[in-house]
Amino acid sequence: MTAPAPGNVHPIGRATAAPSLDPIMNLVADGMNQVNSVILDRMQSRIPLIPELAGHLIAGGGKRLRPMLTLACADLVGYAGARHYKLAAAVEFIHTATLLHDDVVDGSGMRRGRKTANIIWGNSASVLVGDFLFSRSFELMVEAESLKVLKILSGASAVIAEGEVNQLTAQRKIDTSEEQYLDIIGAKTAALFAAACRISAVVADRDEKEEQALDVYGRNLGIAFQLIDDAIDYESDEATMGKDAGDDFRDGKVTLPVILAYARGSDEDRAFWKAAIAGHRVSDADLAHATGLLRQTGAIADTLARARHYGQRAIDALGMFDAGKAKAALTEAVEFAIARAY
Repeated sequence: MTAPAPGNVHPIGRATAAPSLDPIMNLVADGMNQVNSVILDRMQSRIPLIPELAGHLIAGGGKRLRPMLTLACADLVGYAGARHYKLAAAVEFIHTATLLHDDVVDGSGMRRGRKTANIIWGNSASVLVGDFLFSRSFELMVEAESLKVLKILSGASAVIAEGEVNQLTAQRKIDTSEEQYLDIIGAKTAALFAAACRISAVVADRDEKEEQALDVYGRNLGIAFQLIDDAIDYESDEATMGKDAGDDFRDGKVTLPVILAYARGSDEDRAFWKAAIAGHRVSDADLAHATGLLRQTGAIADTLARARHYGQRAIDALGMFDAGKAKAALTEAVEFAIARAY
């Protein structure tokens, strides 16, 4: 992991109102209108099923945090052009394509409180429309007329795919190490966060130091974001997460809370985890027992503490930038990501 950029430490945690995405949403509202126009235009096709299926997910209530980060980082570095609108749309298309593919691989039935595309249209259509969106994202990258941007985003796309395959190979393997887990989430989640932020410095012609600072910010935010997701999979519900609680447990995904609980458990506890991750203990009662073990061993609490650590690294990476609305909004976006678990 790249070390965070030096700068003044802004501690996570607020004594007043709960952190919100409102500052970053307000900061980039006008720009997101431009991005949304690009998204709407480029998801069209002469094949009606493509915009119908893509629109189901794209319009499904997601916050579009990744493209918002691209715009907010552009504001942070003083970019006044328009190339970042297409790039932010490309980032969202990459993200949407990976979600379509993930839902097929995981056999998911719900996302953001709605039936997944694979349930409605089938696996084949979901995979192919995901491929279409990936292709659209590369068209948008090329139109930015920057080989460096193309290298960053195409590289991130390859890393994401590697992360998904790595996760697939680790599925239902209780002996997955913490190092492999961090490698997985660093690839499948954090890589796109990092790229989404870094490309803003590239199009603004900022120096390598600022590029790296934004990369570190996005990468650490992405890891914190995924750690929180993995923790609240056992502590939340469909209304909060947009998917059923315990999906990771039933899918046999070995996430950090499970790794910690398994390492700290008794022989009886470890036998339970082996059976559960292998797919033999997946009832509601088994999920409740698993959640109890996670709490007893401090696995949830320690996962949240790790998330706060990575969140702090993200905030510290912004230390080199001048204070202002963009820096404050990016800082609060980290605080919001962490606060989702509380």
